[in-house]
Amino acid sequence: MSYNNILNSLGPCGINCSKCFAFKNGTIKKLSSELKENLGDFDVYAERFVDLLEEPVFKKYPDFKEMLSHFSNVECNGCRKDECKLFTACKVKQCSKDHSVNFCFQCAEFPCSKHGFDEHLEKRWITIQNKMKKNGVEKYFNEIKDLPRY
Repeated sequence: MSYNNILNSLGPCGINCSKCFAFKNGTIKKLSSELKENLGDFDVYAERFVDLLEEPVFKKYPDFKEMLSHFSNVECNGCRKDECKLFTACKVKQCSKDHSVNFCFQCAEFPCSKHGFDEHLEKRWITIQNKMKKNGVEKYFNEIKDLPRY
């Protein structure tokens, strides 16, 4: 994959936007849409299956359907083309533009506290950036491109 295509997949923080549930061209949206389509009007059956099959789990179908609809209707283009729909406090995109870098590790100030992440995400961000710095962006991307994001 070309470096420009990698940039379209990875945010400046190094997290794979293309594997996010909010990414409009991602696998989660695609599979959720397919499952929603294949379930059709399952609502009626879910209600019946509670008693007919003695499966109380089918009572939760409306919640499942709501989540499936949410995953099916996302429209994020990724951090480099859109505002992050997941981490609204993230300041990395603007900071990377301000410092004219593609990734945080390329900045002389990395690691810094300008990211806007919580403690968990900050640790993940630092780990990712250090891997990219050590091994290269392309190698890092090839290692994670097929892995789940979560």
